[in-house]
Amino acid sequence: MTGTDPLSLDGISLLLVWTAIATYLLAFIAYTIDLAQRSVPASVPRREPALVGAAAAADSGGGEPPPAPPGDMRVPPAQRSRLVWARIGTALTVLAFLFHLGGTILRGISAERVPWANMYEFALTGTVLIVAVYLAVLRRYDLRFLGAFLIGMVVLLLGGATITFYVEVVPLMDPLKSVWLVIHVFVASLATALFAIACGLAVTQLLQARRERRTTAITGDDVRRSGPRFLATLPPADALESLAYRFVIVGFVFWTFTLIAGAIWANDSWGRYWGFDTKEVWTFVIWVLYAGYIHARATRGWRGTRSAWLCIIGFITVLFNFTIVNMFFKGLHAYSGLS
Repeated sequence: MTGTDPLSLDGISLLLVWTAIATYLLAFIAYTIDLAQRSVPASVPRREPALVGAAAAADSGGGEPPPAPPGDMRVPPAQRSRLVWARIGTALTVLAFLFHLGGTILRGISAERVPWANMYEFALTGTVLIVAVYLAVLRRYDLRFLGAFLIGMVVLLLGGATITFYVEVVPLMDPLKSVWLVIHVFVASLATALFAIACGLAVTQLLQARRERRTTAITGDDVRRSGPRFLATLPPADALESLAYRFVIVGFVFWTFTLIAGAIWANDSWGRYWGFDTKEVWTFVIWVLYAGYIHARATRGWRGTRSAWLCIIGFITVLFNFTIVNMFFKGLHAYSGLS
């Protein structure tokens, strides 16, 4: 990082971003403690996985809440889990998100344009959208068990980008002076956020599926040693897989639009829709991977472990496209902002 005037808008933006990173780190710690405390002692009956987050005590009515259908992660507000550390983690995440959003907006005001014209700004906007989508999804699904994974990833991506990719505000290159900068990059960032949540669900699915396979043949004390105990409080693997599939479907629609919008923008800037530029090729590779995942799962019965790994590989490719391709591959999309 260079010496930025701390009293400038960009300097205040950077201060807010670092504050957000520190707060996200606290949220990550709280979510990690929550996972540790989900390990129910042997003397306490374990909660059914299908009712994750839905077995709140009925303090006022004295009765038990009605059971949810197997694998249903949609829970009404009155039945949401009262797990203290999960609530602390979510509260800290909301606070960090406000700092993060403020830093992103101030970066855009300082630059007098949308804040996603180089790698630092794309990381800034991409991670704020990951958190925004996560918090929005929490209104419908209790996915706080993903908090440690998602917020930990945000800390690494945002912290790494701020340390490695930060550049001062500079004027836009001529090809970037287009309305498609607003549309194309924002939609790509939104798709990335959805793919990130799907990846977190796929990782959890693999852990849960392994636990389920091992517990089918064992009983008694051995069941409790078949995997991390917190998995007993999470939905079954097939429910996690179904939800990951839904996120991939929506993200795939946005990524398809990203490809189309990128082609139109390329024609406006360079006079051709497709030129086998490195960035174009890798964006298409990502599209093919997720299209293959959707097709294989829908028509070929690729479910379970194979489905989860396809989802994870797809998101790893998204990260590869953002980092390695932008930093080490030359092409017309060399807008990283790095010298």
